[in-house]
Amino acid sequence: MGLKWIDSLEIAIALDDTHPDDDPKTVRFTDLHEWICALDEFDDDPQHSGEKILEAIQMAWIEERE
Repeated sequence: MGLKWIDSLEIAIALDDTHPDDDPKTVRFTDLHEWICALDEFDDDPQHSGEKILEAIQMAWIEERE
């Protein structure tokens, strides 16, 4: 079973693995959306995300880094 939009922590961990040199605090939501959809494990409808979902993923990624 792949990653869904609600799997914010798991997505954050995957993003940290695939984008270790990027600062999650400065990533634009458009880039974040693109990077999430490009994850091999991601298996959800790209159109089902929104600002709140992307913000939750970004916050989880920031927390994962700290």
